[in-house]
Amino acid sequence: MTEEPTVLDYVKSLLTPWRGKPLEIPPAIPAAPLPGDAAPEANASLEAGAISQPIQQEIPILEQTSPPAEALPAAPAQSLRLPWRALLALGLALIAQISLEPRPNRSWVWGAFFYLLAAGWLAWAYWRGEWRITSLTEGKQGQDNFVVRAGALLAGLPLVLLAYLTFADNRFTPLNTVLWLLACVLIGWALWSGELPFGRWAGSLKERLRPPWRLSLSPVALALIGLVVLVIFFRVYRLDDVPPEMVSDQAEKLLDVGDVLEGQYSIFFPRNTGREGFQMYLTAAIARVFDTGLSFMSLKIGTVLAGLVTLVFIYLLGKEAGNRRAGLFAAAFAGVAYWPNVISRIGLRFALYPLFVAPTLYFLLRGLRRRQRNDFILAGLFLGLGLHGYSPFRIVPLLIIIALGLYLIHRQSKGARWQALWWFAVLVIISALVFLPLLRFAMENPDLFSYRAMTRLGSVEQPLPGPAGLIFLKNLGRAMAMFFWENGQVWVVSIPNRPALDLASAGLFALGAILILIRYAHQRHWVDLFLLISIPILMLPSILSLAFPAENPILNRTAGAIVPVFVIIGIALDGLISGLEARVNGKTGQILAWGVAIFLLGWASMQNYHLVFNEYQRSYELSAWNTSDMGQVIQQFGDLFGTTETAWVVAYPHWVDTRLVGINAGEPKRDFAIWPDRLGETVADPRPKLFLVKPDDQMGLAALRQLYPQGNLQLYDSPLEGKDFMIYLVLPEKAQGDG
Repeated sequence: MTEEPTVLDYVKSLLTPWRGKPLEIPPAIPAAPLPGDAAPEANASLEAGAISQPIQQEIPILEQTSPPAEALPAAPAQSLRLPWRALLALGLALIAQISLEPRPNRSWVWGAFFYLLAAGWLAWAYWRGEWRITSLTEGKQGQDNFVVRAGALLAGLPLVLLAYLTFADNRFTPLNTVLWLLACVLIGWALWSGELPFGRWAGSLKERLRPPWRLSLSPVALALIGLVVLVIFFRVYRLDDVPPEMVSDQAEKLLDVGDVLEGQYSIFFPRNTGREGFQMYLTAAIARVFDTGLSFMSLKIGTVLAGLVTLVFIYLLGKEAGNRRAGLFAAAFAGVAYWPNVISRIGLRFALYPLFVAPTLYFLLRGLRRRQRNDFILAGLFLGLGLHGYSPFRIVPLLIIIALGLYLIHRQSKGARWQALWWFAVLVIISALVFLPLLRFAMENPDLFSYRAMTRLGSVEQPLPGPAGLIFLKNLGRAMAMFFWENGQVWVVSIPNRPALDLASAGLFALGAILILIRYAHQRHWVDLFLLISIPILMLPSILSLAFPAENPILNRTAGAIVPVFVIIGIALDGLISGLEARVNGKTGQILAWGVAIFLLGWASMQNYHLVFNEYQRSYELSAWNTSDMGQVIQQFGDLFGTTETAWVVAYPHWVDTRLVGINAGEPKRDFAIWPDRLGETVADPRPKLFLVKPDDQMGLAALRQLYPQGNLQLYDSPLEGKDFMIYLVLPEKAQGDG
C-alpha cells in the first residue's frame, strides 16, 4: 500500500518543478462547500491544467476538502476557520525581516532561518487554501493577418533615411526633427492594426460628459481616492527641502538645461562623460511652464512627475499579471516606498529608468498574452523613448529578447510562434525609429556613447580588482540581497547599510516570489518565470560594475527592478486577502482580510515616512555641502551693494562645488570660485567685496588678511555640524569711515 505524501513531500515537489509535475493531493470525501469556496470540480480541472475559458474570478488552485462529516463532532454551519497557517507564514516573514534591520553586530543567519520557516508555512497555507494566487488566463487564440498599409510604409521609408542623414553634428534642427517625427507617424500608422482608437476615445469622453451628471462615491471609490492622496502626499510633501541640497550631478544637468533654453538642441549631451537628452528637454519645459528657472525644483518636478506616471503602469502591469486588486496593492506600496520616493526626489535621471520599464513591460506582456500587434507598437515606442532617458535602460532590449524566448518555449505560444516573431520585428522597427537620433550619434561617436558604461564594466578608468567572473558572482549575490540586507553606501540615493525595502514590503516580496514559483510549477506560464528573471536582468547595470564593485548595489542603477518587485508584492498581498476572505465566512472574513491589508500598508507607510523624511534627510544633510546657504549670503550681498560681481568663494580641495553656489545665488552661468593664488587680482576693484572661505583654509585666510587688513571676518554658524564657513567682508575705506 502506497503511503500518502506528506506536506514536506508536497513542498519539495513544488520547489523542484524540473523533476516533473507536483504531487497530486489524494482526494478526500467532499463536504458541502462553504460560501466563497470554489467547487471541487473547478479545482480538479485547474490542477489538471484544463482551463477551458478565461477565469473571471480568483480560484484556489488547491482547496483542501473537509473530512467525512461523521469523523468530526457536529459544528455550527457558520464556524470560524481561522487561517492561522497563512498568518503564521506572514508573521515569520516579518520576524525574519525585523532580524535583518540595521543594528550593531547584526547577522543574516536568523533572518534566513525565519524566512525558510515562512516559506514552509506558506506552502502549507497555499495547500490548505489559506493563501491563494490568481490564476493566469490563457492567451487569445486570434490570428494576425500580417497586413500593413503599403502606402504609408513607402512614404515613411525615404523619410527615415533623410532623417538619419540630417541628424549630423549632434543637433536637433527643425528639418531633421520634422522628418523624424513624420517617419515615426507614417510607419507607425502603416503597421497599426485596424483604426486608430482616438475617435472611440473621443466618443466615450463625450458620452461621459453629457448631462445630467451623477456623482456617487462608493466605499471603493472613497478608498481609491484616499490611496491616491496618500501616494501624492508621499511624493510631494516637503519637496523643496527633502533632499535639501544639490550635488555636482545636478549642476551638470542644469548647465545642460541652460544650453537647451539658449537654443543648443543637442541629441547627446557630452558634459560629464555624456548623458542622454530626455531629462534636459523635460526640465527645460518645466522651467518655462512653472517659471522655476534653472533650479533644483525644476529638476525635482520633472522626476516626481515621472515617478507618479510610473505608478500608473505598475498598477496596469500588476493587473495584467494578477488582477485589479493586485495592481492597486503594487501601486500603493510602490507609492509610499522609500526606494522609488528617493529616486524621484533627487532630481536626476534615475526616475526615467522605471518610468519607461513599466509601460514597455506592460504592453509587451499584454501583447503576448492577448496577441495584439498594436501593443507591440506601443512597447516599441516606450522602448525607444527609454533609450533617450537613462543609460542603464540599455539593458532592456536584452530583457525583451529573453521575454520572447520564454514565450516561444512555453505552451502559451502554441499556434502563434511565427506571429510572435512578426510582432517582435514590429517592436524592433518602432523602437529603432524612436531611437534614430541617438543611433546616428552612437554610430559617429561610439566611444563617447559607451564611455560611462565601459568605465564600470571594463578597465577603461581603472583595472579590475580581481577575476571578472568572481566579481560578477559576488556583485550578483549582493544585489539580490539588497531588498533584505543592504542597499549600498551612496548617501545621495539611499540610506547607507539598510535594506532597500521596508519590513512589510520585504516580507511580502519574499513570500510573493515563492508564490510566483508555485504558480509556475502548476501552470507553467511564461509570465511567472519572466517576472522573476526580469529582476536580476534589470539590476545588471549595477551588477556589472566590475571595475568599481563598491558601487554595487546602488539604488539608481537597479531602479528598473522597482517595477517587477512591487508587482510581486501586490500579487502576494492579493493572494493573502483572497485566502482570508475565502477561509473566514461573511463580513468577518472581509474585516479580517482588509484589516491585515490596511495594517501592512499603514505599517509600511509609517516606516517609509520615517526613512525618507527623517533618516534619509538627516543623512543627506550631514553629507552634502550647504551651497544654498552660501548662495543666500551672496544674494544678500548683491541686494545690499547692488552687485555680486565682487563676491567669490575661495576654492579649496574637496569642498563645495562652486557652480552650485552660483545656481543657488540666482546666477547659474557663473562659477564663483577663485583660487588663493589669484586673490591679488581683486585688489584693483574698488567696490565692496565678499569672500567665503572654508574654516580649514588657513592659507586663503592669511592671504586675505594680508591683502585686506581692514576686512571683517565672521563665522557663518550652520546648525549642521561641519558645515560652517567664514565670511570675509571688505568695504572701501571711505565706507568704513562713514559707518
